[in-house]
Amino acid sequence: MNAPREAFAHHIIEALQAQADEFIAVRRDIHKHPEMGYQEYRTSDLVAEQLEKWGYQVTRGLGGTGVVGQLRRGHGSKTLGLRADMDALPIEENTGLPYASCNVGIMHACGHDGHTAMLLAAAKHIAQNVEFSGTLNLIFQPAEEGLGGARKMMEDGLFTRFPCDAVFAIHNMPGHPQGHLVLRDGPTMASSDYVTITLDGKGGHGAMPHLAADPVVAGSAIVLGLQAIVARNVDPQETAVITVGAFNAGVANNVIPQKATLSLSVRSLNPQVRELLEKRITELAQAQAQSYGVQAQVEYKRGYPVLVNHARETDFAREVAEELAGAHRVTRQGKALTGSEDFAFFLEEVPGCYLFIGNGEGEGSHGACMVHNPGYDFNDENVAVGSAYWSLLVQRFLQP
Repeated sequence: MNAPREAFAHHIIEALQAQADEFIAVRRDIHKHPEMGYQEYRTSDLVAEQLEKWGYQVTRGLGGTGVVGQLRRGHGSKTLGLRADMDALPIEENTGLPYASCNVGIMHACGHDGHTAMLLAAAKHIAQNVEFSGTLNLIFQPAEEGLGGARKMMEDGLFTRFPCDAVFAIHNMPGHPQGHLVLRDGPTMASSDYVTITLDGKGGHGAMPHLAADPVVAGSAIVLGLQAIVARNVDPQETAVITVGAFNAGVANNVIPQKATLSLSVRSLNPQVRELLEKRITELAQAQAQSYGVQAQVEYKRGYPVLVNHARETDFAREVAEELAGAHRVTRQGKALTGSEDFAFFLEEVPGCYLFIGNGEGEGSHGACMVHNPGYDFNDENVAVGSAYWSLLVQRFLQP
């Protein structure tokens, strides 16, 4: 890193640290008032009000509760999109924090409150201090948690109305040191599909199983058989996960039920493996059921696609990360994750990069608790770091 760039990055960090308390308060306010996907009315009101105050042209209603803040400067033709998600999860919080959720059964257990605060903090700093030439689109997205808010915003014309040459997003990640930046090009997060297998047998008395066709036995064989798909059909160098998260059948110990249902989560990091999994799961469930005299109906629902980071944009994001934090606080090529993220839909249409910021590691730290846990909390020290990263990225991407 040369001295002028190092000094410039240091100046940005100092500036964002100076305003951090303001946006930590915003983050905690959002945390205290979490809202589920497509119901982020209070949060989107807060976002829109702040953006308008700083001079952004604000558009609301994309994806229902989505907000886009646009800022144009100079005569540059380049366009940039930065995205933060706003929705919470149906989890009862047990952190005991003074700003814990006041909405029963809902909490920000994935850090979207922090993502929103980071982008808002960057928005203020950029509007007041960053010189650039081009168009900046700040995308505040609803309903990331399994409801496909990214795709809904696209269906409502996001990239038609707000074209982007590239788009970027950050997610916090417990288990990495606070503020450590982790990047990866290529497949980075898994596709996520949902499968329901309904088994229709013949009910009967538990004492006379020969007069019934038992869907429980058939279902048990299917559960075991599904793991052979990963072990024997998928290339060992590829990633595949088949999880049976629910197996429901019967209500009494002496009654063979008529029906049983299995609910599956299916993940992969390769679109071809994704196709193979759908084919083999369907074939195995139906054939295994038939071997037990039971009928199987397989409902296969496609969820989020594989999130694939683009090489050029990821290289650019790495350069910004190392300029801001130093090479020692950047992982240039982290591991792929089997979690899923609907930013993948954005990356299918626009080149870009999805990266991670460490939430902390070790016992007694924020990193001791993984996301989607009732004890999770976003690390407030990342508000300054994350917003500084966004500010520097805008400066470099849209430099005059």
